[in-house]
Amino acid sequence: MKKIAVATVVVFAVMAYSALQGQSQEPNKVSVFMRLKLRHSQKVLEGLVTEDYSMIAKNAQEISLLSLASTWQVLETDEYAKLSGEFRRTADALTKAAKEKNLDEATLKYVDLTMKCVNCHKYVRGVRLTDASTLDTFVTNSMTNTGR
Repeated sequence: MKKIAVATVVVFAVMAYSALQGQSQEPNKVSVFMRLKLRHSQKVLEGLVTEDYSMIAKNAQEISLLSLASTWQVLETDEYAKLSGEFRRTADALTKAAKEKNLDEATLKYVDLTMKCVNCHKYVRGVRLTDASTLDTFVTNSMTNTGR
């Protein structure tokens, strides 16, 4: 019976570890996607400093569209959905300000968008670190409790 318990814990630990390894390979795809978001953000900034409203609107709209893509959805939590929705609404407000040729409002929305981006990235890093730490603790405790 003890061997079955040990085998079950080991199988679960291997499966959980494999899932985390899969997450570490997935960020390469997400990283490319986030670089695209960064390029659009840089173009928005360029549009702001040159008062190119078309450039601002086009790239802010692209950012909003990126936030709807499946690659964007890196976590399935209520908090992540809330942060993502706020980011998208701010990108849309930035697009609107650019179309209205309101440089001050567009600049404020760009700063707001940047803050939302940074806060979301902090949240995602925190969740991933917590998940990895929880798994390490579980595996360590499981191995200790089974006599290994």
